Amino acid sequence: MGKSRSGRRRAGAEAVVESVDGGLAELIPDRERARAWTLVIDGAPQSHVDLDDPAYLSFEYQRRLGHVIDLVAPPGRPVHAVHLGGGALTLARYVAATRPRSTQQVVERDAALVRLVRRELPLDPNARIRVRSVDAREGLAKVPDGWADLVITDVFSGARTPAHLTSTEFLDDVRRALKPGGVHAANLADGPPLTHLRGQIATAAARFEQLALVADPTVLRGKRFGNAVLVASDLPLPVAELTRRAASDPHPGRVEHGRTLTDFTGGAVPVTDLAAVASPAPPASAFT
Repeated sequence: MGKSRSGRRRAGAEAVVESVDGGLAELIPDRERARAWTLVIDGAPQSHVDLDDPAYLSFEYQRRLGHVIDLVAPPGRPVHAVHLGGGALTLARYVAATRPRSTQQVVERDAALVRLVRRELPLDPNARIRVRSVDAREGLAKVPDGWADLVITDVFSGARTPAHLTSTEFLDDVRRALKPGGVHAANLADGPPLTHLRGQIATAAARFEQLALVADPTVLRGKRFGNAVLVASDLPLPVAELTRRAASDPHPGRVEHGRTLTDFTGGAVPVTDLAAVASPAPPASAFT
């Protein structure tokens, strides 16, 4: 069978394959869920969307970001959210489904990807989601001071986080956009010896009073490449509840915070724009 349209497909539908600004994008049907799709770019899985159940989060790192969203505000309470990096708009859909009347801004540089996702996996027309196809820092700069309850950074170019999104200067603008006590959550990727991850924790610690890190224990031990979600705020974080939720995931995560997290950095120093480098490329085995 051929391409799907508007997210509607019959059993046995084929993948949708198109070139986008960031490479070759594939929307691959989920054989277990009737109207669910996985977005893959240049062989790297990026997002999973279930159009029938946008509150369903399949990917491990997206579930962890979902826990952060749930702890920022109770279900049903609208929030102001900024998403730096859009992918298939999975987390924006999650917020819209679990917190109707939320107002969201998505910054996704890849305009061709945005067009593909909007066409094949259309958004709920009632969702208040605005998508800007500009660079993440350029889009963040347009967010009014103190507007956001939550800023989520999940930007990858060629499976690497761009250098200019890893610095104290970047976090200064995140802080500017956040309401007092707002939360920043970043999806980070690293492998042994975890130099990038340690540096990102030190960078966040230079700008926020409270931090927590959620990751697979094997990633934290430097045994394999993987994702970690770093959560930052100036107010105390709900660490106990985040720990409980992460531990109950299909792939349980561990939460580090306080002195243990500080010790984990191993003396890493904050990253500035002048010293920033992109996150490391994942090994070829990471997606096999």
